[in-house]
Amino acid sequence: MGPRTPLVTLFLLSWLQPLQGQQHHLVEYMERRLAALEERLAQCQDQSSRHAAELRDFKNKMLPLLEVAEKEREALRTEADSISGRVDRLEREVDYLETQNPALPCVEVDEKVTGGPGIKGKGRRNEKYDMLTDCGYTISQVRSMKILKRFGGPAGLWTKDPMGPTEKIYVLDGTQNDTAFVFPRLRDFTLTMAARKASRVRVPFPWVGTGQLVYGGFLYYARRPPGGPGGGGELENTLQLIKFHLANRTVVDSSVFPAEGLIPPYGLTADTYIDLAADEEGLWAVYATREDDRHLCLAKLDPQTLDTEQQWDTPCPRENAEAAFVICGTLYVVYNTRPASRARIQCSFDASGTLTPERAALPYFPRRYGAHASLRYNPRERQLYAWDDGYQIVYKLEMRRKEEEV
Repeated sequence: MGPRTPLVTLFLLSWLQPLQGQQHHLVEYMERRLAALEERLAQCQDQSSRHAAELRDFKNKMLPLLEVAEKEREALRTEADSISGRVDRLEREVDYLETQNPALPCVEVDEKVTGGPGIKGKGRRNEKYDMLTDCGYTISQVRSMKILKRFGGPAGLWTKDPMGPTEKIYVLDGTQNDTAFVFPRLRDFTLTMAARKASRVRVPFPWVGTGQLVYGGFLYYARRPPGGPGGGGELENTLQLIKFHLANRTVVDSSVFPAEGLIPPYGLTADTYIDLAADEEGLWAVYATREDDRHLCLAKLDPQTLDTEQQWDTPCPRENAEAAFVICGTLYVVYNTRPASRARIQCSFDASGTLTPERAALPYFPRRYGAHASLRYNPRERQLYAWDDGYQIVYKLEMRRKEEEV
């Protein structure tokens, strides 16, 4: 055993010497890498310190500017509040003056050269209407306005079916079109890409004007037959009423409206010849003829057969009229100016004779200066659905009994 020990020791020493050389090189490499990292960390620290100093300088420069901007904003806000208060006060004064100076009565008088009253006897049946329901309400005021969105062109109609599903929205864009949009609910209509959510219903004949009506699952509208208004022929100035089933998409009935020489009933809405309306009593039609081109006419229609049950000559003038609607058997005509200003209900006619002109309110619409292409009353919601220069608006109405004083 003794002679072998030096040999083993020599062998181990010869094997460890290369390992020690490798470790020495590894240590030197690690020291160089650490030195490089320390140098980079020092550079980063210097850069951070420099950036922090720059940020402090920027903050010191911006703080005075922010204080000045805040003071200017407060001054502008104070000025805007002051202007808003003055505008509100001015509008209240204007409303007061308009209340103190009411609109002229709807009954017109001929010039003095006639020597008599201006309303001419036409031999029509202007009998009082017998109410089918106990509805006895009239408008007290237009309480509020909500602009839903802007959809389509300047003229059109949007509405709900007062007798059908409450959620469906019907949109008929344009004055001569054959495709209606049907939205499942109001929320779908208010979306940005609303047309994608709508189903389309195409009618066999294009409608004329914005006098269409959705009632009891049917679309009622007027079409221009060959030779109708503007077309020449024996049917000049006549229109055909169409009853279209929205679910089956078929024409159920049609009838030529029994009035000759039809002209647009509203002086500010030249494309509409018959304006259909619905209320608690049923289906109505507003129109005008050449026989009396100064006033509106009202007709009660049978929604089943489209027959005309009764007709009235109203004292409401056509001039400056833009739209109308019916509530509890009373026709309300909305007037405006050209160019458009603030609309107002300026004439009413109660077919039953219950509401006298002295007890009828003549309210203004809320602060919006536009032109109504159509107005549709929903008796279930007591709201008006309006089309105002491409904007779809909802007006909420405040009602009172017809017997109450204004």
